[in-house]
Amino acid sequence: MKLRFFMFHCRSNSARGKVIDPYVKLLLDAMKHSGCAVNKERHFSCEDCNGNVSGGFDASVSQIVLCQNNICNQAHMNRVVTHELIHAFDHCRAHVDWFTNVRHLACSEVRAANLSGDCSLLNEIFRLHFGLKQHHQTCVRDRAIRSILAVRNISKEVAQKAVDEVFESCFNDHEPFGRIPHNKTYARYAHRDFQNRDRYYSNI
Repeated sequence: MKLRFFMFHCRSNSARGKVIDPYVKLLLDAMKHSGCAVNKERHFSCEDCNGNVSGGFDASVSQIVLCQNNICNQAHMNRVVTHELIHAFDHCRAHVDWFTNVRHLACSEVRAANLSGDCSLLNEIFRLHFGLKQHHQTCVRDRAIRSILAVRNISKEVAQKAVDEVFESCFNDHEPFGRIPHNKTYARYAHRDFQNRDRYYSNI
């Protein structure tokens, strides 16, 4: 009964996020525009996960896993879906070697931490992390390293080296947002600009 309860809330919350969250809406549009339209039944799976993991992108089957036992509310769900959709977008638009090239993984983790809202001021205040110079960059770096260590059996030093090697170029790659969407208002503007850009190119 408890498993059914978690699964129902996972599915309903993920469906709601796809309808109303501007981060998710933009990424779904970008995936479709890139020829990788997302099917909610095929590309999302609600599952119980070990540890404190909230979600993941399984590149072998192009599927996003949502950890129904660890996602606590709608805002958390939206952030996880956004984070994993950024990985899915990278998988769609680039030849990412997820399994053997740690620098490729590091780049996508930097982008996901930077663009998903993981390092928003509100989330960092909630974690009691704030007040440092260039704090957003520090947060992105730290969370990218943590994400790599959660999915790869490598040392922290190797993960740090990979992140540092790709950080500048990947931190400054804001596609498909065109900017760092620090909050939902920025994400709405980014979505509007993406739609206008799409219309512009379709008329050329």
